[in-house]
Amino acid sequence: MKNITCVARDIGIRENELIPWGEYKAKVSLDIFKRVGKKKNGKLILVTTTNPTFEGEGKTTITIGLAQALARLGKKACLAIREPSIGPVMGVKGGGTGGGRCQVLPAEDINLHFTGDMHAISSAHNLLSALLDNHIFHGDAFHIDPRYIVWPRVMDMNDRNLRNVVVGLGGPKHGVPHQDRFSITAASEIMAILCLSEGMEELKKRFENIIVAYSYDEEPITAKQLNAVGAMAALLKDAIKPNLVQTTEGVPAFVHGGPFANIAHGTSSILATKLGLKLADYFVTEAGFGTDLGAEKFFNIVCRHGIRPDVVVLVVSLRALKWHGGMSLHEAKQGKRNMRALKKGLENLQKHIENVQMFGLPVVIALNRFSSDSEEEIQVVEEYCGNLPFAVADVYEEGGEGGIELAGKVVDTIYNHKPDFRFLYELDMPVKEKIETIATKIYGAGKVVYSVTAEDDLRIIKKIGLTSLPIC
Repeated sequence: MKNITCVARDIGIRENELIPWGEYKAKVSLDIFKRVGKKKNGKLILVTTTNPTFEGEGKTTITIGLAQALARLGKKACLAIREPSIGPVMGVKGGGTGGGRCQVLPAEDINLHFTGDMHAISSAHNLLSALLDNHIFHGDAFHIDPRYIVWPRVMDMNDRNLRNVVVGLGGPKHGVPHQDRFSITAASEIMAILCLSEGMEELKKRFENIIVAYSYDEEPITAKQLNAVGAMAALLKDAIKPNLVQTTEGVPAFVHGGPFANIAHGTSSILATKLGLKLADYFVTEAGFGTDLGAEKFFNIVCRHGIRPDVVVLVVSLRALKWHGGMSLHEAKQGKRNMRALKKGLENLQKHIENVQMFGLPVVIALNRFSSDSEEEIQVVEEYCGNLPFAVADVYEEGGEGGIELAGKVVDTIYNHKPDFRFLYELDMPVKEKIETIATKIYGAGKVVYSVTAEDDLRIIKKIGLTSLPIC
């Protein structure tokens, strides 16, 4: 590995803008935007996938491999991915730093604690929980309904027994008993806010609007009312700064923020993205899960911050296609051939292609090759893609060299297919119309049926004036 100061120099970060965290990790001062803020943006490449199997389809590996391949072509490239959460790292999913010859390094540090961002977010979140309970204990001036506290506690670990708990036990000196729950830190609203904020002032403004509970009169109680904003922001004074590391081939990589796509918007911080676009000619980032989840939220939420992808790379694997076509995952992972299942599974690929094109963006298909894949089946997928740019990527085994074809197709698509980006819905549309637009157009639903609880939530959303927000 190169010393992090060399990595920073390669991408144009000056020494006085770098805050080293040892030899191979660093944070970048937000003051850098004063110098580079007016520079022209580089090209933004978003990596997404079809519906993945439980083990993932190598989207992070492709993201890293593509950046390395672009660098091998002589392009000034960098990338951004999310910080891993210790819960999944210690669970079935494992680490989140790529694999094979396409990793961000030092992988062990990044997977385990890294620069302390997750701890800082947990602390800020749980501080608000403590202040809420303390307010209730000391007289409850806002008449909070303890049955309607919507702010959980968090920890960066999977612990089933803490999902639903009762707190405040031990008698009148130890709090007011009420039901509570723990979420994982990556699912915290603090995480989402950190990743959507472009500076400390915006962070504080968003904190002010956090709703933690409702009164008996259904009035929202916010972090601002609890005087929590300043202290919460102070805990995140370093966490808001993007983290810089490197790939296995020395390509600069930002690893910052880690919101889950099934809970929040599912991509690394806006600060990391905007900084990468100012520093690199080609900036590669990923969105969680498939086009229907992370990419849709990237387009409809993140892109409302002045960000526009130039091209979308859609990752697909033979095993996922065969699984979607009815083959057992065990057999698909073993690489057993099944043309019937493969051709049936191509319907899933087609829908994801349509989802990307719905936003007016060009798409490149990247088939992530596994060692058990057959050339015959790869050929079937390539023929199905027709005139769409298609490349086989073998970056896990070969690093950037295995992504040269993909990188070439991406660069060619950027310069020959101008994007015509458009949002799926306008923010001033009624909430139900926004929900139904996503459900019918992205997911192919026939209609949306609302539960009694959902209808009640929608009533409160309208009552407190939150109808102009995007759907997440």
